[in-house]
Amino acid sequence: MAKSNRGGVQESSLNCIDLSTRDIHSSVSLLKQACLDSGFFYVINHGIDEEFMDLVFSQSKRFFNLPMEEKMKLLRNEKHRGYTPLLDEHLDPYNQKHGDYKEGYYIGVELSEDHSDAQKPFYGPNIWPSSDILPGWRVTMEKYHQKALEVAREVSRLIALALGLDNNFFNHPEMLGTPIATLRLLHYEDRNSEPAKGIFGAGAHTDYGLITLLATDDTYGLQICKDKDAKPQIWENVPPLKGAFIVNLGDMLERWSNCYFRSTLHRVLGNGQERYSIAFFVEPNHDCIVECLPTCQSEKNPPKFPPIKCQDYLLQRYKDTHADLSSYK
Repeated sequence: MAKSNRGGVQESSLNCIDLSTRDIHSSVSLLKQACLDSGFFYVINHGIDEEFMDLVFSQSKRFFNLPMEEKMKLLRNEKHRGYTPLLDEHLDPYNQKHGDYKEGYYIGVELSEDHSDAQKPFYGPNIWPSSDILPGWRVTMEKYHQKALEVAREVSRLIALALGLDNNFFNHPEMLGTPIATLRLLHYEDRNSEPAKGIFGAGAHTDYGLITLLATDDTYGLQICKDKDAKPQIWENVPPLKGAFIVNLGDMLERWSNCYFRSTLHRVLGNGQERYSIAFFVEPNHDCIVECLPTCQSEKNPPKFPPIKCQDYLLQRYKDTHADLSSYK
């Protein structure tokens, strides 16, 4: 359902899932409806207080306000940890003239180099700014990573129930017990996007994993397209909601559910204002095989996708959308 409009674009009306309610049946029903309609919904009363969220945003701004030479010392590595400059990411090569007009910072699951899993593509030590430059920054981000993962696990329980599964289906060790969970701080510069000229804050794309939790400031910019095959595509604005996460489904959930739940196309358009957001991408274990769920297939509806290992899918998607690191040398 959509209502009103802003700049000629309709405003999407998303379902609101309250994680504090004891009425699980109602929550599952609302979530299922949202997953079938748009693949996007709000999550409120998630247990992360506003004061701490404000601190995380404040610390994010402190980083992006550093001189460029300081940020480039923290350039992302081959494990996708660290700083991504303006235009580093190219999410929609077909329609984008340049890359995304945003900068970001990746923070993943922290493991020491001598840990047995540190050789896996998305595990290992993070890249951290010096505490002399940004005191308290690492502590804040590590705490947020932990809290956001707890929220993601709660949401995954509702998704499992909506798919007719045991509520802990996604929380087994081979899935979210030892996940690839990536926090990404984002800063969009104060310029206007021009879709007709191929200029976007973030090009149209779907997310790669199970779900994404997005916290935003109060600046508009996020848009969704419920039917990516429509000609022309119809885009709707997603209003910011103070204190809420905007949650969307990723490609792996689409594959698991055999397209019963869709990974929805979305993009960011700049409107001349700076915009800050914090994305938390939730993917299962590196070795998890993503394949059609028993509850989502039948003789008349066989699996639409072959099984695929989580790390293989992610590595290809990151390679397809990010600049080659050698281009910065």
